[in-house]
Amino acid sequence: MRHTSIPSGNAARAAAIAVVLAVGAVACGPDGGAKDAGAGASGTPRKGGTLSVLNNEAQTDFDPARLYTSGGGNVPSLVFRTLTTRNRESGAEGTKVVPDLATDTGKPNADATVWTYTLKDGLKYEDGSPITTADIKYGIERSFAAELSGGAPYLRDWLVGGGTYAGPYKDGGKGLDSIETPDAKTIVFHLNKPEGEFPFLATQTQFAPVPKAKDNGTKYAEHPVSSGPYKVVKNENNGEHLVLDRNPDWSEATDTQRKAYPDSIDVRSGLDQAVINQRLSASQGPDAAAVTTDTNLGPAELAKVTGDKQLAARVGTGHFGYTNYIAFNPNVKPFDNPKVRQAIAYAVDRTSAVNAVGGSSLAEPATTFLPNQKAFGYTPYDPFPAGASGNADKAKELLKEAGFPDGLTVTLTHSNAKGGPKGPEVATALQDALKKAGITVKLQGLEGNDYNDTVASVKKEPGFFLRGWGADWPSGGPFLAPIFDGRQIVRDGANFNTGFLNDPSVNGEIDQINKLTDLSAAAPRWGALDKKIGEQAVVVPLFHPVYKRLVGKDVKNVVISDWTGVLDVSQVAVK
Repeated sequence: MRHTSIPSGNAARAAAIAVVLAVGAVACGPDGGAKDAGAGASGTPRKGGTLSVLNNEAQTDFDPARLYTSGGGNVPSLVFRTLTTRNRESGAEGTKVVPDLATDTGKPNADATVWTYTLKDGLKYEDGSPITTADIKYGIERSFAAELSGGAPYLRDWLVGGGTYAGPYKDGGKGLDSIETPDAKTIVFHLNKPEGEFPFLATQTQFAPVPKAKDNGTKYAEHPVSSGPYKVVKNENNGEHLVLDRNPDWSEATDTQRKAYPDSIDVRSGLDQAVINQRLSASQGPDAAAVTTDTNLGPAELAKVTGDKQLAARVGTGHFGYTNYIAFNPNVKPFDNPKVRQAIAYAVDRTSAVNAVGGSSLAEPATTFLPNQKAFGYTPYDPFPAGASGNADKAKELLKEAGFPDGLTVTLTHSNAKGGPKGPEVATALQDALKKAGITVKLQGLEGNDYNDTVASVKKEPGFFLRGWGADWPSGGPFLAPIFDGRQIVRDGANFNTGFLNDPSVNGEIDQINKLTDLSAAAPRWGALDKKIGEQAVVVPLFHPVYKRLVGKDVKNVVISDWTGVLDVSQVAVK
């Protein structure tokens, strides 16, 4: 992913990368449970000690311009504060946007094309110098530089002049006119179009302040200047080993969200996932005060843990907004026929698909594209009700109406990644279910990069394949628009509107909802739009994943929200 020339449709490409990061590095939490849910240690959390983070993937490119996070991320949000942030509460309360560096979540003009923020008093960097709006403006501008690409692309799409801006290293000191800083505490954003969800975007790390005098380009990641409760004291091998210590100039008075209990945080990556779970299970020595931000329990591990009451008490259950689904290319026969797509929707056995990824503990059947959380606008519906195990008779009836009374043969493209939601196990489950309806399914498995490149290419996209999508923040907008807005179709890059849906009524409703700054009013309209789109059978939702993770036996104050679905390290205590 590069930011050199990202059209609006390529926001979808970047969002998909965010999904990988969010699910890989942010995927565990209680079912809207209370604080301390899943925590093995009792007692009131206290300051002190060292929290260990055991990860499989390294926290690379530790620069606010380059990070692509949801809600500011997990480890990154310990160092980088932003204008707004996610509410650090468990369950549904955690899907709300709250102020961070700013005094509120933003003041929009009448049509949500101008957003104004005011900074809190007393904000300081790790060296004691004051944080100003000029620093936030500069931090955003440097995220446009090609050499610092990797972050969310929305600002390029939304800001006036953002589409052609090349960053501060090439602008001759001019900057972006669409970001105004009339004084050290006020910042104003001018947008190309109404965006009622701008407060969600302002949680991204690109909104973290960066003092221009301390910017050393691509080397900034080695020691970024902290605005949060911790500062970077070690960054080895591009994030393989990060050590964070307290930032003495961070003030709890200006930050109601981050608890910052531990004195230091030690993040080690490159560990085998099985080893991570073994170490968390044993909880010996420093591992007693350890968590992971990217490793889930698999079916076999979960079975072992479930049989041990002490271990089971240390498992968090979480839901990150994500949907795995069947995608169709209507430009490939016979999927140009809506009745064929509907027949497949009726034939699908969601119970077997769920079992293929580990059972009901690790996945929930889906009939809606939007995840089943209120923040997304979830509205229960099933346009092709087939029950838990499919309706073969109804599928055969539709196939006959479509001109295939004797059934048909199709090819299903899937990833070769075993055990994954788009892998051979799920593909085989679908093959067995569709066979009952007279549909013979041939399986085509592709390796990782080949699979991703093929299904995201307009020229190479197959007719029938497995896909997944997650949102950059908990709302219907970044969930539905990249997949179903016809203006998001990308013909010369990574495309995620796989059904090539370009319905003017759908596009228009997306625009109308985006004008709303009352997100509680916007949510049910996203749900209604989801239902309208679902009736066109351009995708078939299969299941929403559930995440299970262990924590060390001395970990306290486990807080996991429905925004990220992961234990929030800013809340954890080890004393």
